[in-house]
Amino acid sequence: MFVVIFGRPGCPYCVRAVQLSEQLVEARDDFKFKYIDIHAEGISKADLEKTVGKPVETVPQIFIDKEHVGGCTEFEQYVRDNQLLSAPA
Repeated sequence: MFVVIFGRPGCPYCVRAVQLSEQLVEARDDFKFKYIDIHAEGISKADLEKTVGKPVETVPQIFIDKEHVGGCTEFEQYVRDNQLLSAPA
């Protein structure tokens, strides 16, 4: 599984999505992710909308295996629904 997170500095939801991804990297051999800082990369809102395929109001915008899942909340729900992390002991 490969996740791409489009985010920006100072965004608490972007930080949460990266932290969750780091947990998944530690817990799973089949998980990798890439964080793309839209400001550092010069990616505009219009560019992001083209990639996502619909209007974008917020970051992060997250893709799992090239499929857009939404933002941090949707990513967290995906992880829960697919039981990607073991429940804490």
